[in-house]
Amino acid sequence: MKKLIMAFSGPSNSGKTTLIEKIAKRSMKDNLKVLIIKHDPSDKAQFDYSGKDSFKFFQSGAEVMVLSPSRTTFFSHEAKDILQALKLMPDFNICLVEGLKTLALPRISVFCKEIDESYFNFSDAIASYEKISSELIWLDLNDTETIYQYILKNAKNLQGEL
Repeated sequence: MKKLIMAFSGPSNSGKTTLIEKIAKRSMKDNLKVLIIKHDPSDKAQFDYSGKDSFKFFQSGAEVMVLSPSRTTFFSHEAKDILQALKLMPDFNICLVEGLKTLALPRISVFCKEIDESYFNFSDAIASYEKISSELIWLDLNDTETIYQYILKNAKNLQGEL
């Protein structure tokens, strides 16, 4: 099976997370293993908290991996580029990336409210509720199946890169 990757961009509260969640669920119906990477440009995400052993270990400066019966969590002090991150998770069929708008990946920009044309320069398609006139491909935000099929056809195949 191919290793496909597609990115999603858009302003805050534009519907990116909702669309990615729908596409992930649709992909899993086809028994695809889905990996989602979310960009946190303002470094505000918290994955652990004070008082937990893993937090103490991470505060020591060490790289930390937590293994449990239902999940594996990795905490690193080093920024990873997209290929380094993907190599940590080699078992996927489709990777959906939220953000990282300057990364050269096939990209759908999502707009549930206002259209922000500043995203057009790095987009291959636009997903919105109202059809827009643009040279970019327009996808109806209400039509998850069509968006899913677009992704399968237009996502980048990373098979030879990983």
